[in-house]
Amino acid sequence: MAGNLWAIPILYGMGCPPKVTYDQKLEFGKSYMLVANHTSMLDIMLMLFVSKNPFVFVGKKELVKIPVFGFFYKRVCIMVDRDSTQSRTGVYRRAQRRLSQGLSICIFPEGGVPDDESIILDTFKDGAFKMAIAHKIPLVPITFFDNKKRFSFTFFSGDPGIVRARVHEFFETGILAEEDKSTLREEVRDVIYQDLQSSFM
Repeated sequence: MAGNLWAIPILYGMGCPPKVTYDQKLEFGKSYMLVANHTSMLDIMLMLFVSKNPFVFVGKKELVKIPVFGFFYKRVCIMVDRDSTQSRTGVYRRAQRRLSQGLSICIFPEGGVPDDESIILDTFKDGAFKMAIAHKIPLVPITFFDNKKRFSFTFFSGDPGIVRARVHEFFETGILAEEDKSTLREEVRDVIYQDLQSSFM
C-alpha cells in the first residue's frame, strides 16, 4: 500500500520515474534482507517501488519529525535510536516478529548519509549482515544510481530525471555463521561499490 499510494505518486510527481533491472527476482511470500546505498530521501520511495514483497525499514527515529514524510515513514519502519543500546537491541526482537509474519527487512548499512557528498559509498555497519545470518534469509544487494543527483540531502539541489536501480544476485546465508558477517559485509559492499563506480565512467 505504501508503495502504491505513497512512493509511486511521489516519484512520478517529482519527475523521477523509476527504472529497475533485476539480476534475480524476488519471490513473493519469501523474506529477504534488502540493503542499498543511501544518499537521498528518494531511497525510501524507490525501495518501496523495487520490492513488491511487503517489508519494513530499520531506520533512525529522527525522520519521523519530517512533515507528511514522517507520517508514512513511521508506518513502514522499525525505528531505532542509534544513541541507545536498549533501542538497538530491541530492533532484533521487533525484526524477528516481522520476519515471523513473512515480511522482509530493509536496512541502509551505511547507517546514515555522509556529510561529504563526494563519498561514493561509506563503510558498512554490521547490523544487516548479522541479522541476515541469524535468521538465515537471503541478502539482496541493490544499487541506487541516480538518487543523489536527483534529490540529495543538500537543499535546492538536483533536477528531475529517471532514477535507476539494480537488484543484484542474492547472497545466501543458510550455511554462514556469525563470524562470517564481516566477509559478507565487505563482499556485498564491493558489489554495490563496483556498480556505482562503473556508472561514473
